[in-house]
Amino acid sequence: MNQFWGVGRLVAQPEAKESENGAKYLNFTLAVPRSYKNADGEYDTDFLDVVTFGPVADTTAEYCHKGDLVGVKGRVETSVYENADGEKKKSVQLIADKISFLSSAKVKESDNVKVSDGLDM
Repeated sequence: MNQFWGVGRLVAQPEAKESENGAKYLNFTLAVPRSYKNADGEYDTDFLDVVTFGPVADTTAEYCHKGDLVGVKGRVETSVYENADGEKKKSVQLIADKISFLSSAKVKESDNVKVSDGLDM
């Protein structure tokens, strides 16, 4: 079963894009702390590339900003590509089906939007 659930903070402002066929999507990086300490007694953090599509992408782009805490539910997707030097490289990203807004300032300010508006995990 290929499923991912995680909670983390947006490292930068999400990037809204449109594919060649007109499909809207959103890219962002999620900083997810590990649940255990390393040899130095500190928590390491993983930085995960996330992409989401359609209405979830639109809503996330509108309400989520750098530093916001979000929950992500989706799947892991890998692909192999050839770089400019002809070397084969592997790419790993999360395809988000649902985003939960856990600390978005814009959501808190709005009376019309609830944290659970169709985006709960």
